[in-house]
Amino acid sequence: MKMKRIIRLSLLLAMIPALSGCWYLAAAGAGAYGGYKMKENGYTVQNPVTKEKKSSKEASK
Repeated sequence: MKMKRIIRLSLLLAMIPALSGCWYLAAAGAGAYGGYKMKENGYTVQNPVTKEKKSSKEASK
């Protein structure tokens, strides 16, 4: 009985570092999706993030 408990505990401890990487991957995916959606709405990636301005030539067309 004690051996099963030790095995379960060791498996749990081994899985914690493996699952922590999934959170980083999920956060990176969410950030990439947010950036993609912002680009669709005309925002560019720079410091600070701003919306692209259309030139006066494009606006007159």
